[in-house]
Amino acid sequence: MADETRSGDPDLGFDFELLCELTETGGVPGYEDRVREIVRRELRESTDGLRSDGMGNVVGTLAGDGTTDYEVAVSAHMDEIGFMVRHVTEDGFLQLDALGGWDPRVLRAQRVTVHTGDGDLPGVIGSAAPHTRGDETDERAVEEVHVDLGMDADRVADRVSVGDLVTMRQTTTTVGEHVTGKALDDRVCLFAMLAAARRLEAPPVTVHFAATVQEEVGLRGAEALGVDLDPDLAVALDVTVANDVPGFEAGERVTRLGEGAAIKLKDSSVITNPKVNRRLRAVAEDRSIPYQLEVLPKGGTDTAGFQTSFGAKPVGAVSVPTRYLHTVTESAHREDVRATIDLLTAFLESETGDHDYTL
Repeated sequence: MADETRSGDPDLGFDFELLCELTETGGVPGYEDRVREIVRRELRESTDGLRSDGMGNVVGTLAGDGTTDYEVAVSAHMDEIGFMVRHVTEDGFLQLDALGGWDPRVLRAQRVTVHTGDGDLPGVIGSAAPHTRGDETDERAVEEVHVDLGMDADRVADRVSVGDLVTMRQTTTTVGEHVTGKALDDRVCLFAMLAAARRLEAPPVTVHFAATVQEEVGLRGAEALGVDLDPDLAVALDVTVANDVPGFEAGERVTRLGEGAAIKLKDSSVITNPKVNRRLRAVAEDRSIPYQLEVLPKGGTDTAGFQTSFGAKPVGAVSVPTRYLHTVTESAHREDVRATIDLLTAFLESETGDHDYTL
């Protein structure tokens, strides 16, 4: 039987209970409120100042030691993919509009939470019994699935409104060496950022720990925040594809679980600064932190949002390799989570503002 641990496993080497709280809390693009409160609580204890903006981005600032006015922004996004209720049928079923990129195949027979103004409701996404479908397969688009709340139509109409939000219902646990659950994208990186903020003391430069919004619908929070912060250097954290599973050739895997933090070279939204990449690698090698290189053919991250928001900025990115992205069983290796925290902390501790990242 696989080792399943909910909390308190001393071998993890990090605050698993906080990671569970972050991943299991609902927060879709534009409605990250509950996650934002956790972030505020954590950053309030580890930074010198805390602020938010009209979009909902949260920034905790840790002042430098006063030897330089150089500023670094570190970002991870708070939102998860989810849904908004677009229609309540006469029979009391909910029809959905997607918030973020969903593969409809993973939605069949899943439990969800509907977040209403009158509290949360459990529901299920229906899938017709195979006994009545013959040889047909259920390949419906997101717009064609329905949520069943187990209530009659009148009760549903009283409780649910168009615009209410829906998230997947899943707990986070360990399976062998892996942490698995929903919303590791990007809460595992949000967790890594908060863990680094806890560790960092009196850095040479000012560090802004930024929890961003609406990444899953177009990097919107980071693009706006890049203008407001205007950092000298930005490092984004996000998950990346780990196709190290059956059905993929070696060149299609992107990253492999258990081989360390991934230093991003490119994705479809950004080509990261080569000098920042080299310094990330040098720090990892100097501290014996396991790492791998990431070339992601498709998918964008907050890195791009910071790169061009306020002039040309040097940017880097560190990713947590993750299997089964945008499902309720996203899986990351515990050693890769630790390596990401270690690398980010070491990079910030050693950033003096004297490194020349111009090309």
